Amino acid sequence: MIISSPCVVSLTWRLEDAQGRLIDELQEPMEFLVGGEDLLAKVETTLLGQSEGFEAHLFLEPEHAFGDYHAELVFFESRDIFPDGVSEGMQFDGPPEGSTTPDLPKDAIYTVTEVYDSHVVLDGNHPLAGIALRLSLKVCDVRTATEEEVEQGSVSSSLFSLAPPTAPPGETLH
Repeated sequence: MIISSPCVVSLTWRLEDAQGRLIDELQEPMEFLVGGEDLLAKVETTLLGQSEGFEAHLFLEPEHAFGDYHAELVFFESRDIFPDGVSEGMQFDGPPEGSTTPDLPKDAIYTVTEVYDSHVVLDGNHPLAGIALRLSLKVCDVRTATEEEVEQGSVSSSLFSLAPPTAPPGETLH
């Protein structure tokens, strides 16, 4: 089957930063919806018209990956608005309740980057924002997307999105 929009592709990949440091490696095939919200636009463009067995090696500048880094999305909030167990790596969908920093985007995911006695540092940038990436991928399978997948814009098992979870230090996402 030729990859077209919409369809589901099963991929493996290796994701590295521009210096070749491993960020993520998907050794077992995982499904993604082409024509939905599962893949970056440049990845989809590369896949269109291809079929099972296709391999590609892409270099993605930040604007084709997770965007530029915006320092204005890093801010401090009082430690007392957070739960006792707040720790680095925790994420909040939108600013945490009780936040006093004005004009924060409500639709961003904020990651705790540092915890101090008096305050907590939050970052609304995607963890890979501002980073050029190298992506080597292989198409393992292609199938027709179900109506449900097309309606939701995603394959439910997909972990690669515009806001993936961050991995603990020294570990990859998968």
